[in-house]
Amino acid sequence: MSRFQTRVNEKTKYRPSSEKLMDQVHEVLRYHHYGKRTEEAYSRWIRWFIKYNGTRHPRDMGKPEIEAFLTFLAIERKLAASTQNQALNGIVFLYRDVLDLPIANDLVAARAKKAPRIPVVLSQSEIQKLFLDMDGIYLLIARIMYGGGLRLMEALRLRVQDIDFENGYLMVRSGKGDKDRTTLLPKSIYNELKLHLQKVRRGFERDLEEGTANVWLPDALAKKYPKAAQSWEWQYLLPSKSLSTDPQSGEIRRHHINESGLQKSIRSAAKQAKMNKRVTSHTLRHSFATHLLESGTNIRVVQKLMGHADVKTTEIYTHVLQQNLRAVVSPLDML
Repeated sequence: MSRFQTRVNEKTKYRPSSEKLMDQVHEVLRYHHYGKRTEEAYSRWIRWFIKYNGTRHPRDMGKPEIEAFLTFLAIERKLAASTQNQALNGIVFLYRDVLDLPIANDLVAARAKKAPRIPVVLSQSEIQKLFLDMDGIYLLIARIMYGGGLRLMEALRLRVQDIDFENGYLMVRSGKGDKDRTTLLPKSIYNELKLHLQKVRRGFERDLEEGTANVWLPDALAKKYPKAAQSWEWQYLLPSKSLSTDPQSGEIRRHHINESGLQKSIRSAAKQAKMNKRVTSHTLRHSFATHLLESGTNIRVVQKLMGHADVKTTEIYTHVLQQNLRAVVSPLDML
């Protein structure tokens, strides 16, 4: 049974003040500090669930309608298991957290099959070729991601205080599953990163002088430390060149750079290097784990650095290890 079906919400129930259902959904998501992407995904699935069932109100629906919708996603739309689980998670959130209604723990729906996927991994020489066709800030980000096994948004959301040159690690805060972890900070980028920080510091001091120094912080932290948004240590490591207006609060802030620039840079570099693989920003993370395992790093250590809850997730990288076949003796030769 899915963990989404049996999850018990231990948080205090929040009663939304708005009357419209989707306004309530957004209000409760923000109250519980869900990320923007999660808010968009849950809202999308809830709308689809309602539309699929003839725009009936969820209060008038239950187990049969939920099962029918999940089956539709698996059989008709042929969505991946992870996507179907996300839809279920959104519906569970709607009933338990927004409407405060019980939801069946014995949902029976056709489940999408989770096919094993071998991750795309670059060799170390391919990584070098890729980096040769990148430059500037995007090269620095790519090196941080490969050097520490970071996901794209984990890298972009790094704060100044997350860099520890003394101990040689990065602090990844609120990663996947809202978990914190520490990972590697490669020594080979120390000088470049320090020069980058000096540049960011100068920009921050200009913002202070102009009265525009401001950065997004989690609500609880912002309330507890109202001046933290104007402090150096909480600034983004990779700030945007321009100020922007927060769509939720209306505040003018300096956000981190947009992810699309890095994604385009990596695709362009892979094309220039004439690689016959589908290379994305996540390929750097896959390559990090694989190369550590190839070098003999204990899989439990790699699991911790990657932030995997289950070592089985890390084990997928053992399928793409480039082992030294010269050290392997054929059983025929052992006769």
